[in-house]
Amino acid sequence: MQMDHTVFLANAQNVLQQVRRVVVGKNHVLTWAFAAMLAKGHILMEDIPGVGKTTMALAFARTLGLKDSRVQFTPDVLPSDVTGFSVLDQKTGEMSYRPGAVLCNLFLADELNRATSRTQSALLEAMEEGQVTVDGISHKIPQPFVVIATQNPTGAAGTQPLPDSQTDRFMIRLSLGYPSFDDEIAMVSARQASDPLKLLTPVINAQELSQMQELVAQTYISQELVRYIVKLVQATRSHPMIARGASPRATLAVVSMSKALARLHGRDFVIPSEIQSAYPMTLSHRIELSGKAVQQTTEQVLQGIMQTIPTPKL
Repeated sequence: MQMDHTVFLANAQNVLQQVRRVVVGKNHVLTWAFAAMLAKGHILMEDIPGVGKTTMALAFARTLGLKDSRVQFTPDVLPSDVTGFSVLDQKTGEMSYRPGAVLCNLFLADELNRATSRTQSALLEAMEEGQVTVDGISHKIPQPFVVIATQNPTGAAGTQPLPDSQTDRFMIRLSLGYPSFDDEIAMVSARQASDPLKLLTPVINAQELSQMQELVAQTYISQELVRYIVKLVQATRSHPMIARGASPRATLAVVSMSKALARLHGRDFVIPSEIQSAYPMTLSHRIELSGKAVQQTTEQVLQGIMQTIPTPKL
């Protein structure tokens, strides 16, 4: 049964209000994270340790009523810890599959860039196809399925960069950053009596989240706006300051994120401002700047591209 748009907005508001009880002063980050989930995307959290990346992921899992699983990645974590493995059943004499940590609704990959490349790659099939293959047999992952991976900044002790193929599978990259003075005081005060994370209760369930995702997928986007998105993405492939442009997967990500933002803004159709918001958020981690981009960030280069391509008029 399709969810009504009014119910969608009420559910979204309830979810965000609940999570904000735990993650204080980061409303825009929480909105982006939830939009990515509604767009059936995965989230990469890049930040220094201790600012609340893991807390945010757990808060969403409990508020959404999802079965969650967490792996603290270190160099000794094996691919089978993620995907599962087969063992010999002594009674039947047949191989029996033992599910890995990734077979859940929300998988928290903590400090993913501390794992070996082989273990990092174990997530690729799960993120793209919603399944894992062990000993030639595919096992479906429960739906909805979201990966929230945290990583410390590149260059931190014991880290190694994620493969480009894996980075491209994350819909957005977010950073919480340090809290403001007042927000940090509010955080300390909220934790004096008890841990607010333990007080969270589900406001929707996995089935309702799936219905919200389906409503987002049905959001209307005109062909003119699709052409606008393709122009924006293709511009990254010939820009003098970009050594590696964005893939077609990035084009689909911009479309999906724009639809999610439109629904959260109370509309069933996309307008250019949502594309302009989604474009740098979904592409900043997918492109690689060239040596000509002196003292410029990926976000600044992407903003410059948007200024060169005319905005469609509704």
